[in-house]
Amino acid sequence: MSKDAATTDTYALRSDTLSEIELLDVPYRPPTPKSYRPKIGMIGTGGISNSHLDAYRTAGWEVAVLWNRTASKALKKAKEFYPTARIATDWREILADTSIEIVDITLPTEHRSAFIAEALKAGKHVLSQKPFVEDLDIGEKLVDLADANGVHLAVNQNGRWSPHMAWMRNAVRAGHIGDLISAHFSLHWNHGWTAGTLFDEIDDLVLYDFGIHWFDFLSSLLGDRVKSVFASASYAQGQANKVPLMAQSLVSFDRGQASLIFDGGMRHGPRDTTYLGGTEGSITSDGPDLGNQSVTLATSEGIARPALEGQWFNDGFRGAMGELLCAIEEDRAPENSARENLKSLALTFAAIHSRRTGREIAIGDVRRLAD
Repeated sequence: MSKDAATTDTYALRSDTLSEIELLDVPYRPPTPKSYRPKIGMIGTGGISNSHLDAYRTAGWEVAVLWNRTASKALKKAKEFYPTARIATDWREILADTSIEIVDITLPTEHRSAFIAEALKAGKHVLSQKPFVEDLDIGEKLVDLADANGVHLAVNQNGRWSPHMAWMRNAVRAGHIGDLISAHFSLHWNHGWTAGTLFDEIDDLVLYDFGIHWFDFLSSLLGDRVKSVFASASYAQGQANKVPLMAQSLVSFDRGQASLIFDGGMRHGPRDTTYLGGTEGSITSDGPDLGNQSVTLATSEGIARPALEGQWFNDGFRGAMGELLCAIEEDRAPENSARENLKSLALTFAAIHSRRTGREIAIGDVRRLAD
């Protein structure tokens, strides 16, 4: 291009004036079964169970029995959320109860696999808290065990049903922005509240415990297109945590690129921004936090700004269980099936291994979190 031909209109960033268009009918609310109302048993009633129980109570689903190693903790949760629920003295009572069709297992990851296996053998459908497993080989065995027993095994990747993520994912899948070629996530918030807690013992706190939601979301958009990842982490100036609060990942996928920026050491002015670019348009979500997001769809036809209702907590938890219930009712695989979730874990494990080694890692090369 000659110097005379080059103008800011042809090579600089500039915006087009687009008109407002009619809102698209994109489903995003938590899925709810039409008539299927099974009894649910819960194994483990730690802190995260509050969100599960509150979501199920809001949806009108029955949690009939709870178990915790410390019975008083299970009793406390029952009194708060399900006063008529029974407290099991042994978790095996739940598996032996023929009236219980769904088991929600919220135990820590290191204890979870054995409980999942026994529940599947007992013919129960299972919703597992995330992360599902820390070893893909174990995960594959559990997936095969579920198939062998004719039951569903799903994972509580609740971020998928946060209003903005659900809308964006379904809009992409419906083809509203064509083929996805760009996906960028930028989060800036204060994760310093974890200092001195058990979370501060997790080496890759941000990439693993927090970032797994975004790796899962990206995986749900791209599937087998993901090829490799390069990740790093650093300490934030002035942070009190023992582990890094800042991390980033560059993800290569077939005919596109993605990035994830996690600034967990920002004490003021939180921000959460997502940009999804396709061959026919783009979607932007932006807001001061995870629960307050404004979504914009831009195509050649104009701009749409859906007014979304709901919150990640606890609509996301209602969505994870609701999808499992709908899948059982409709006799299909749940969108959050454990088999599909293995792809999300493969991406997450690869990112963590990349951070530890300083190398770009191909997806699938790392089978265990500990590798």
